[in-house]
Amino acid sequence: MNGLLFKRIFDLLAVIITAPFWLPLVAILAVLVRMKLGSPVFFRQKRPGHRETIFELIKFRTMTDAHDARGELLPDAVRLTPFGKWLRGTSLDELPELINVLRGEMSLVGPRPLLVQYLERYSPGQKRRHEVPPGLTGLAQINGRNALSWEDKFKLDVWYVDHRSLGLDLRILFRTVWQVVSRQGISAPGDATMPEFRPQRPEG
Repeated sequence: MNGLLFKRIFDLLAVIITAPFWLPLVAILAVLVRMKLGSPVFFRQKRPGHRETIFELIKFRTMTDAHDARGELLPDAVRLTPFGKWLRGTSLDELPELINVLRGEMSLVGPRPLLVQYLERYSPGQKRRHEVPPGLTGLAQINGRNALSWEDKFKLDVWYVDHRSLGLDLRILFRTVWQVVSRQGISAPGDATMPEFRPQRPEG
């Protein structure tokens, strides 16, 4: 059986079997987000997926829409509310991405889907992260998360592409639980989450 097809079947079975546990939690969190942050409850953003196909990522909203006097959004650190910070710290803001998994746009394990504008900034090697579906969690998330440099993240993403297996996925899922409980690597030093990816270009 094709490796990606087997991965897809595993994702579907895992998400459907665990639905009685995560669906009520999503419903409760949706009410809390509505009370704390108002509408919309969900944050939706275009992201590149498998083979750079663009899809709409769904997460719980964690920030306000506060703008400055010029009408520009304030920095993430200012707009991130205490409740939103708690959601991110527990990774509960990621739960709606299980809908993306059901749709086949994401997998439980794989490189995290990043911003569309990063596509033109990747090196050929870094682009290989799109050879598999993006994941809710991945090798980079259990080895430092946002505390890692972009270069180290991409190296782990490509290593996963070359060594992916059901056994590796299961190990990553189990270690993700510990990572969430310990709340390690939630943000990069000096940033609310992670600084923008801006690769250094050689001079000359």
